[in-house]
Amino acid sequence: MSAGDGAHLSGYRLMWIFVMFDLPVGTKKQSREATRFREYLLDEGFEMSQFSVYARFCNGKDSYESHLKRIERNLPEKGDIHVLTFTDRQYENIVRFSSQRRKKPRKNPDQLAMF
Repeated sequence: MSAGDGAHLSGYRLMWIFVMFDLPVGTKKQSREATRFREYLLDEGFEMSQFSVYARFCNGKDSYESHLKRIERNLPEKGDIHVLTFTDRQYENIVRFSSQRRKKPRKNPDQLAMF
């Protein structure tokens, strides 16, 4: 591996995509669309972090742009959706609490550590 390849593995190039949304569910159609969007995110490799917050690891800006385009093609008719990115280094610094206890920081998935 050359020095240039090491930059590709940098925790500043590896990133996390967060999709946060507030979708209406007042009608059966809206409820179906919200469910379809959540299922779409799961099918795309996102994991539910909270009920309307999904996260996925990706390896760089090109991968992020590809995911963003697919998300845009699968948007529900109504509602608000926000897509955020964090570098892997930033993600490691997120402080998480569960049941009033501080949780250990998460690490990137093992399957992508070989890139």
